[in-house]
Amino acid sequence: MSQWLELQQLDSKFLEQVDQLYDDNFPMAIRQYLSSWIESHDWDHVANVENESLATVRFHDLLTQLDHQHSRFAMEKDFLNQHNIRKIKRNLQSLFQDNPVSMAMIISRNLNEERKILVSAQMSEQNRVESSQNDMIVEKHREMDAKVKDIKMKVQGTEQIIKNLEDLQDEYDFKSKTHQSREDLNGTISKEDLNRERLAIHSMLMKLNDMRKNVISQISEVLNLMDQVVFELISTELAEWKRRQQMFCIGGLTHVCLDQLQNWFTSVGESLLQLRQQLKKLLELEQKFTYDNDPITSSKNTLEERITLNLKNLITNSLVVERQPCMPTQLQRPLVLKTGVLFTLKIRMLIKLQEFNHTVRVKVHFDKDVVEKRKGYRMFNILGTSMKVMNMEESNGMAAEFRHLQLKERKVTGNRTSEGPLIVSEELHSITFEAELCWSGMVMNFETTSLPIVVISNVSQLPSGWASIMWYNMLTSEPKNLSFFVSPPTCTWGHLSEVLSWQFSAITKRGLNQEQLSMLGTKLLGPKAVSDPEAQIPWNRFCKSGGEKNATFWLWIEGILDLIKRHLLSLWDDGCIVGFVTKDRTKTLLHDKAPGTFLLRFSESNRDGAITFSWVEHDANEEPQIRSVEPYTKKELSAVSLPDIIRNYRVMAAENVPENPLRFLYPNLPKDEAFRKYYSKPTDKQEPMDVDRKSDEGYISTTLISISEMKPKEYEHNLMPMSPEVFGELARMNPFIQEMESTLLEMP
Repeated sequence: MSQWLELQQLDSKFLEQVDQLYDDNFPMAIRQYLSSWIESHDWDHVANVENESLATVRFHDLLTQLDHQHSRFAMEKDFLNQHNIRKIKRNLQSLFQDNPVSMAMIISRNLNEERKILVSAQMSEQNRVESSQNDMIVEKHREMDAKVKDIKMKVQGTEQIIKNLEDLQDEYDFKSKTHQSREDLNGTISKEDLNRERLAIHSMLMKLNDMRKNVISQISEVLNLMDQVVFELISTELAEWKRRQQMFCIGGLTHVCLDQLQNWFTSVGESLLQLRQQLKKLLELEQKFTYDNDPITSSKNTLEERITLNLKNLITNSLVVERQPCMPTQLQRPLVLKTGVLFTLKIRMLIKLQEFNHTVRVKVHFDKDVVEKRKGYRMFNILGTSMKVMNMEESNGMAAEFRHLQLKERKVTGNRTSEGPLIVSEELHSITFEAELCWSGMVMNFETTSLPIVVISNVSQLPSGWASIMWYNMLTSEPKNLSFFVSPPTCTWGHLSEVLSWQFSAITKRGLNQEQLSMLGTKLLGPKAVSDPEAQIPWNRFCKSGGEKNATFWLWIEGILDLIKRHLLSLWDDGCIVGFVTKDRTKTLLHDKAPGTFLLRFSESNRDGAITFSWVEHDANEEPQIRSVEPYTKKELSAVSLPDIIRNYRVMAAENVPENPLRFLYPNLPKDEAFRKYYSKPTDKQEPMDVDRKSDEGYISTTLISISEMKPKEYEHNLMPMSPEVFGELARMNPFIQEMESTLLEMP
């Protein structure tokens, strides 16, 4: 479906946004008449100032297309549309005949804005769906709470029935024995009295039998509810928790809710143990007194089996990895482990019962039962304390924390590289936890497995390893699918864009907005595909394409993340950095802004992360020109902060007068108002010193200043910051610059 048709299917509030894009200079009628033709061309490319000849060709093509429409309307005798076409053509010739690039820029801008509106509409629909889903989750949790409480109340009710049964049985036993002794008195009591007592005792026996049936029925009813709840806890709630944990591991802000799950498991476990005790009490009552067709005798084995089965099922599924394997230095990037480096992990048993304290032993295994089956994969030994006893002292639940584990590669004969089907960062491994519970005559063996991990041998492999972890956890919830990257599935742009935003919000206070994501989507997919959240992205395009000089898409993102974390965190958190915006989009944003308006954006090509600023200035004809400085990398920003660079930046104009061209942070915030709190504070002025003292304190303080040399008629090229050596040479050649240098050196 064409973009224009998609737009027409949106709600009215989005159609109003589309309407605002078009005016008399470029009316919506053109978009309607020529929608297919317009969308068949790359207008971002045409709108480049360097492509004026191409823009001229496209302008005349457009006029030709309008002529075709006019002829069609003439054949249909549609005089109104013929009139509109003639009027539109005259206006276009008047406005853009001498400046066709301006028309191309309008079309390019409108198409990009349309795509953003489509993405916004799709996100709005997604948010509506997510809100509805959240309401459903809350309602479902309420239902589970109600079921668990219902079980608990019924078990308490059964407790009271058994107490009443015990009282009735004691009374029956007493009266039965009393009656028997009175019968032995040989006639001292009348037969009528004995018959009445016999009838009363028989009636009591019938009542006792009914009560036994009732309690057996009550336990059976509770177990019916228990079967359903245990199944839902394991197959649904636990599975959903594990999926939420996966999203949390790759940066998602989802609330994992393990404590809530533990409360349900514990409450159901307590009810099962209580039922177990109640059944034991019934067996004691049976031993004291039984009879033909005793309900307890006929049902006890079935009830015991059902209770034991539910209890074992609940216990053996209650072991979870609360904190996935993680190196302490990479807490925000779990599941990537480096050989020889300590890592930690934590497991929890969701049934928190005092009876199990110090009775569960857990042993750690690496790649249990999988390594021998995978030819060519690396093998590792796990070093450190690999056996723990779970207890309730380390957390709110039954837990064991392994804090001093590390991996060592097991050397094998032969060349692994030639045999291995995958590169290091795509090889998936797992850690298995075997648990044994010895309690109340029962021995239960059960286990759980970590999410797949990537093992690296060099820290430079960490970014690629993390890409693998993200891709895996986005696309599957099967923890034992360790051959995932033999044939990795594709990911949708809608899913990937969300996870990319998480990578920023995980280390900063701000994720990516829709405009930033739109730029990333265009870079990854092209301008048309980004409007489709279902557009498919292969693994190779995300992380493996790109030559030695060109970074892969993910490594480019990784370099920017590292740049933000090291040097730009406050600026990013406060929204000073537009960041992800193309050169063409920069032109559009700054085109109609006041001279000196600038924005901060990341380099689109530097693989290690770099940031530049672009600003607008007007030439002698008041035409806007966009200039950009060569991007600053970690190396430059380690010496001088970006706010100080912006404050002191100078351009050496044609008159050899250094000027700061930066006045307003986009869209219109005065530069000093935006960056004042980030500027380096001047050092305190020193008292006058004795000139004979041999101390460095006698030097005049200096300020490092970035200076660019403006070449004549330079336009749309990056400006190279001038080195101090070049600036010094220019200063010696120009007395005015010498004076300016002295002034700048004395500045605080």
